[in-house]
Amino acid sequence: MASALQLPVDDSVLFQVSHANIKSFSTELRLSLQTTIESVKEKLWRKCGTSVASMLLQLFDDSGSKICDLTDDSRPLGFFSPHDGYRLHIVDLDPSSLTSGGWLEDTSLVEKYTISEEAYDKLDNNFRKFKEKMASQHATGNQNKLSDNYMEDLCANIKVGDRCQIEPGEKRGVVKFVGKAETAGHGYWVGIQYDEPLGKHDGTVKGKRYFDCPPQHGALLRPDKVKVGNFPERDPFDEEEI
Repeated sequence: MASALQLPVDDSVLFQVSHANIKSFSTELRLSLQTTIESVKEKLWRKCGTSVASMLLQLFDDSGSKICDLTDDSRPLGFFSPHDGYRLHIVDLDPSSLTSGGWLEDTSLVEKYTISEEAYDKLDNNFRKFKEKMASQHATGNQNKLSDNYMEDLCANIKVGDRCQIEPGEKRGVVKFVGKAETAGHGYWVGIQYDEPLGKHDGTVKGKRYFDCPPQHGALLRPDKVKVGNFPERDPFDEEEI
């Protein structure tokens, strides 16, 4: 007579795991009932960082009631008759452990490195000096590249009062200024009063007034962006302009 088929018996239990010092620590771990408490501690050490020697394990049932402390490392888990949903709670007995005092969760507890302004300025290389150096080189480079007459030739056919369109963008307006604008940069500029409040100012740039226009209607642009010609104001009710 053929013997009955023997199915393997699953002797594992699914535990919830928590840590006394790390409130955010929560995981699930399936363990064989044959696993010793010492082996369980070794597995948990890799997950939470609490050493085996400093770890006290407590067993709670699925209702949250404490069953016992698992102090005998040689005992198998099956000795305590746990079920799925039971919780293993880790207590770190080492007061100097990294997990104590909330160090792993609250970064405000970590002492911050500080340095005085005077000491920082004495450093040969710091970010502030690097930033100042780059800004100086950028400003010098721009001054060397742009002459006082930069784009003057493009202003020959642009006059105050001309209707214009800005490219790209196709914003329309009227020319209000043509010439040098020191506060904007080297070379020649064209001041525009837009037909609509699409600008950045009222004709004043960095404290100096170059022309007058309503607030948020003014712009100071390079002449290569300005195209003069028959560009009447758009009718907002014209369907072709929608």
